[in-house]
Amino acid sequence: MGDDEALLQKLHHEGLTLASINKRAFAMFIDEMIISLLFFFIIQDHIAALQTPEAIVAYTQSLMLYVLLIKVAYQALFVGLYGATLGKMALKIKVVDQEYLDLPSWQAAIIRAVMRVVSEILFYFGFVVALFSPVKRTWHDKFARTLVVDA
Repeated sequence: MGDDEALLQKLHHEGLTLASINKRAFAMFIDEMIISLLFFFIIQDHIAALQTPEAIVAYTQSLMLYVLLIKVAYQALFVGLYGATLGKMALKIKVVDQEYLDLPSWQAAIIRAVMRVVSEILFYFGFVVALFSPVKRTWHDKFARTLVVDA
């Protein structure tokens, strides 16, 4: 029996079901909107002072490292504390450790958050692999040894 089959049996035995790709995608959309709004409120005074669209684009591009750090912090904090971001909570899905099917460790939450951003940078390829995985695991799930299940 393969690892994926064993995980599916384990989930079935515990009465858990994997979250659908659609739920995960919508949760991601919600999280991205929250982060975008938060970032906008932080920088709105600076943007209002800029004179041209080019200056606004240059300013926002200069802040990309900060955006990535905010994304990592948001993902790691919420997954580490609650097993779910606000988007996941809204859709009633959560991240679990694949071995214990419980809240991931802080180490796993941080690894997952960093690899999630790496996947985004690499044209979301790390997300696309979930479409071909029986247990719907993205790169960040594989590296952190986590699964996303219905809460």
